[in-house]
Amino acid sequence: MRTLILLRHAKAAQAPGVPDKDRALTDRGERDAKRAGEELRMLGLEPEVVLCSPARRTRRTAELAFPGVEVRYEPAIYQAYPEELLERLRLLDPDHGTVALCGHNPAVHELALMLAEGDYLFRPGTFAVIKTAVPWPELSAGEGELVTSWGPQHD
Repeated sequence: MRTLILLRHAKAAQAPGVPDKDRALTDRGERDAKRAGEELRMLGLEPEVVLCSPARRTRRTAELAFPGVEVRYEPAIYQAYPEELLERLRLLDPDHGTVALCGHNPAVHELALMLAEGDYLFRPGTFAVIKTAVPWPELSAGEGELVTSWGPQHD
């Protein structure tokens, strides 16, 4: 079995004049990213590698959620379509058991639904854990099972 953790970046600031790629996490986003990592560790999940968009908010989310884990910043993840993310996952080393992908909506949410249908929202800081029995190179739509999802709750 292989495990895929799909994580949407945490809450980012809307700053006039700041390019989208350079948007930073808010204080709440910083807390939520750390909490997402804590939730995953409580589930016994630690990825071997994190594939991450190079946008500032995704980089920081990955750093906070997965301290000490190898993070690969991949420009193709920024503004990707879900099919492109799936193609990237197919290139993973078949020996990797647990992998995380930290990216943006709508692609991350659509990829989760493509792999394993479910009824869940993908607000900033949300993750979905999907298990699959197929090797990464054979991953395709419907080949996953949603194990759990989590998202930060706010008033």
